[in-house]
Amino acid sequence: MLTRPALGLRSQAYPVETTGEVVTANHSRAALDVGIASIATAVPKNRISQQEVTERARRIFPRLAARGAPYFNTGIDTRYSCERPDWYHRDRSWEERTAAFSKHAVDLLADVARKATKRAGLELHDIDTIVVNTITGLAIPSLDALLINRLDFREDVQRLPIFGFGCGGGVAGLSRAAQLARAIPGTNVLFLSVDLCSLCLRTQDESVAMFVATALFGDGAAGVVLRHPSHFGNNTFSTRASIAATGEHFWRATEHVMGWDAKDDGFGVVLSPDLTAFLRERLETALDGFLVRQGLTLQDFDGFLFHPGGCKVLECLAEVMNLRPADLAHSWAVLKDYGNMSSATALFVLERALASGVKGRHLLGAFGPGFSAYFAVLDL
Repeated sequence: MLTRPALGLRSQAYPVETTGEVVTANHSRAALDVGIASIATAVPKNRISQQEVTERARRIFPRLAARGAPYFNTGIDTRYSCERPDWYHRDRSWEERTAAFSKHAVDLLADVARKATKRAGLELHDIDTIVVNTITGLAIPSLDALLINRLDFREDVQRLPIFGFGCGGGVAGLSRAAQLARAIPGTNVLFLSVDLCSLCLRTQDESVAMFVATALFGDGAAGVVLRHPSHFGNNTFSTRASIAATGEHFWRATEHVMGWDAKDDGFGVVLSPDLTAFLRERLETALDGFLVRQGLTLQDFDGFLFHPGGCKVLECLAEVMNLRPADLAHSWAVLKDYGNMSSATALFVLERALASGVKGRHLLGAFGPGFSAYFAVLDL
């Protein structure tokens, strides 16, 4: 058990915000008690080192070349991209980006769907509900429909596409999928999240935000099979972990912190340089509120699994939550090997923690446009 001091928790059960912020959570102390039967991740085949990314960025953004420091202070060694490097050196239209997104996103989703389902001891036709999250591209019909045309899911499978949670989508989407599994005991819910951040590189956008984003983001996908344990019963379905509670916090009038602007040729990145300052000032309130509603303090957790938005974000979390470097070891390792893959990244962190054999209560967290924080209490 960790011995760090707890955050300054409030005494009332449901704290009243005075800053215009909105908090949502499972206000009942009853646990979700939804099992994670399996987890799988996948990345594209094109592996690129941070040194290569730095050299490319200098060619694409020569005016910003003097700002090379963000590329050397990321904590990233390698990343993966769905297209070959030379694809990104030309201006690309919405049509080209959308075609690439649909193709590569479904390829990765098919990979993690097969692996996650098999690891859960299930067949694809055993899946009752598919929840698919993304932020980096558009597909109509949605990605889940395209995936069903690729794989042997039942024709009566329920589908829920999610768009807009950004980097927080791995935790926010997992929460929604868990609530569906809880609502319908015995149902097999497959949660999938994919983001192809590399496709959002706009070579004619010489903003500092685009330059910094190019230093951080990569491509990846993850899949999780969920089920309520009350129906595990007579088959081989077992759990790797369980989701005890979820919650989130929305800060009003913070659209400038993180998100997208729609441009003629694709998404334009919105990424405030004040993000970490914002978290230092206001994260404690959000996390305090969530922990109070769950009857927990930081001392009750054996580990912390946070989305690694970048090294500055992880350093900020360690400072605000009074964590040791080892407490965020899995987040740092995923950042080093994969970069920031937006929504899927938090699930890579969870997979790595499970593979390492760690046990006990863990706090899973991520942040996304809105600006919002998403939390889940997991028992590994």
